[in-house]
Amino acid sequence: MLQAQTTSSSTGASVPEFQRFISDQELRVTPAARAKMAELLADEEDVQAIRVFVSGGGCGGMGYGMTFSESASPYDCVLKDENFSLYIDTVALNFMRGVEIDFVERPTGASFVFNNAFAATASGGACGGCGSSAGGGGGCA
Repeated sequence: MLQAQTTSSSTGASVPEFQRFISDQELRVTPAARAKMAELLADEEDVQAIRVFVSGGGCGGMGYGMTFSESASPYDCVLKDENFSLYIDTVALNFMRGVEIDFVERPTGASFVFNNAFAATASGGACGGCGSSAGGGGGCA
């Protein structure tokens, strides 16, 4: 949902400024991930939101990550929950559509997991060892 706001430019002309809000249909965040994000932000005083970012790519798809953010940029899209906010810049959001963010606890540790419904491999499911995947190195993780 795009909402237009009007600001004045240096020439005095009105320039529309768009703020983008992310819907649950664009990016799914599981109840477990929502609870953990709210818990993490409750302990942080100067943090305004959690920033989600996209990096690299390869046969395993894009790499996703998260960090704390003290403020939004003019290019951020926002997913607003009653207990937390997620910031994603508009370019990264294009790579995030169809992704589900989950929080899982395993014997090896707990972590956020990005499940990409659109991740595909180039050669019938086999990794060619390009070294560009999120797992990096000589093969896919």
